[in-house]
Amino acid sequence: MLDDFSTRFKAEGGTGFDLSKCPTKVKIFDDKAGARAHIKAAAKEVSELAHRLYGEADRSLLIVLQGMDTSGKDGTTSAIFHRTPPLNVNVASFKSPTKNELAQDYLWRIHNVCPKKGNITVFNRSHYEDVLVVKVRGFVSPEAVEQRYEQINNFEKHLTQNGTTVLKFMLHISRETQGERLADRLIKPNKRWKFNPGDLEDRKLWPDFMSAYETMVQKTSTDHAPWHVIPSDNRATRGAIISTIVKEKLEGINPQYPDPGYRPEDFVID
Repeated sequence: MLDDFSTRFKAEGGTGFDLSKCPTKVKIFDDKAGARAHIKAAAKEVSELAHRLYGEADRSLLIVLQGMDTSGKDGTTSAIFHRTPPLNVNVASFKSPTKNELAQDYLWRIHNVCPKKGNITVFNRSHYEDVLVVKVRGFVSPEAVEQRYEQINNFEKHLTQNGTTVLKFMLHISRETQGERLADRLIKPNKRWKFNPGDLEDRKLWPDFMSAYETMVQKTSTDHAPWHVIPSDNRATRGAIISTIVKEKLEGINPQYPDPGYRPEDFVID
């Protein structure tokens, strides 16, 4: 199954998708060391492919990471790109919108940081907050949320039609695992800064959030930008799965270094 992660964890859109049937933990590797070795190998290839993408400067890659608090968005980014120089890799995170952002349409701040040609951008949270926390907390009307699914699909189709490949990952963790990780943040001084009491308020609404995530996948897992629902209770396994899918997607893009036309015999270098 190591060469079939994309198919195995891809979610088909439509009402047939049932999030409760998606595991939060899978047994793929014999141990953590095996998963980490797989991450290391995939990350090395991602580094070379990312450099070729930068040299080609014709296409781009957008990676969307969406998940509940503690699902591992930072750790996933590190797993994929820990061998890649930061030349053309950017991370954009989306917190509560500013006054200026609220004065624009909700996708304005998203489009503003999409990757330019030759670049890779990771969304640590994303435009899907506008059909998740916005929906669960009732910040806009149900009618407005319903409109957003189609708007997001059209937005992502626009990106893909203009040279950006969109890879979307839902980091799927169990409520029990989230509880352990939140407690860990409080216990360990070097992690306490990441603890946000507001996360506990969202935790109380876990069933509502799971329902919102399920609807999100049903309505926005498309042919041009499908969702992958990744078991994320185990950090190393999560990283191995996603880094492999990213590697394979870049291989499919197959970026090539351009030929500038220069030849060794044309120059004398003293």
